[in-house]
Amino acid sequence: MEKPNLNYIEQLAGDNSEFKAKMIAILKSELPEEILAYEDQMLQKNVLQAAQSVHKLKHKISILGLEKSYYLAETYEENLKNGSVSFQEEFETILEEMLNFVKTL
Repeated sequence: MEKPNLNYIEQLAGDNSEFKAKMIAILKSELPEEILAYEDQMLQKNVLQAAQSVHKLKHKISILGLEKSYYLAETYEENLKNGSVSFQEEFETILEEMLNFVKTL
């Protein structure tokens, strides 16, 4: 399984450590909130809203350098739009990995 990393952020920031710090702060702030919103929507069985949350989370997945996971999230988002929860477990494993990684930053 691929591991989250800061390669994309470091590439974007270059030598600008202030920009890198801001990006990390945004991740640390937004990621837990977006995951909680997704989990809440799934508990309420509101798969269409959950699909919207997955769409937002795909951007964080991409920022953390998880290319294969991005494609899985895309498929999962489409599944949710069609009323299927196929790939839910895999997607939630990705979220857990991301959250654990961001907590260490």
